Amino acid sequence: MIRLVVVAAVITLAAAAEAAQVQYYQLPTDAYPHDVAPAPDGTVWFTGQREGFLGRFDPRSGKLEKIPLGPGAAPHGVILSPDGAAWVTDDGQNAIARVDPATKAVRLFRLPADAGDANLNTPVFDKAGLLWFTGQSGIYGRLDPASGKIEVWKAPKGAGPYGMTVTPSGEVWYASFAGDHIARIDTRTGTTTVVGPPRPGVHPRRIRSDSKGIPVGELLGRRRDGPIRSGGEGVEDLSAAQEQLGLLRHLC
Repeated sequence: MIRLVVVAAVITLAAAAEAAQVQYYQLPTDAYPHDVAPAPDGTVWFTGQREGFLGRFDPRSGKLEKIPLGPGAAPHGVILSPDGAAWVTDDGQNAIARVDPATKAVRLFRLPADAGDANLNTPVFDKAGLLWFTGQSGIYGRLDPASGKIEVWKAPKGAGPYGMTVTPSGEVWYASFAGDHIARIDTRTGTTTVVGPPRPGVHPRRIRSDSKGIPVGELLGRRRDGPIRSGGEGVEDLSAAQEQLGLLRHLC
């Protein structure tokens, strides 16, 4: 688990492809930062999981704001909506939190009682503006920010849903760490199509979509030798893919 927020300024050069410039910023002791979300204005939002706050850090001035999320909060994932608000999966309160970027007001959307202790993990927005999320206890769900309605489904293989991604075409996928698979969610019905690994025991945790809309899962099993691809190609030659997934591994 990292204890630093890393702000990387990647400079694209036409011919000379220079290495990325990385600077490290020390955060408060015991902040236990988990996920980060860079904002268009150059600030960086992050979840302070152990202390129950959402952080907003300005690398230019060094200013750090700590926004308490509520009693017992244990924030995990954070993403930004088009209006600049930060959306957080809060395992401690079993809720999705919205934090207004101007007023810092916190609004909680609590999961239904029958969802149980979800162990909330990763949020993503689909193309319709609905927020999808995973719960490692064995659920996935969606929140309509406009109405506040939350729907929750039980994962087809029980515990494990962790990372999520949305493809350029709008497909929503999640990776199940304990369930040892990735799955596509039908955004209309909420049902899933499970895609298993080429062999058992690879345990995908995070998942991202490539530019062609192919979900690539980060594998954390006994052999970390690359991605599961959903197109039936199995495990490919991984040198380039591993290089791209290296940063994701460090941010898990």
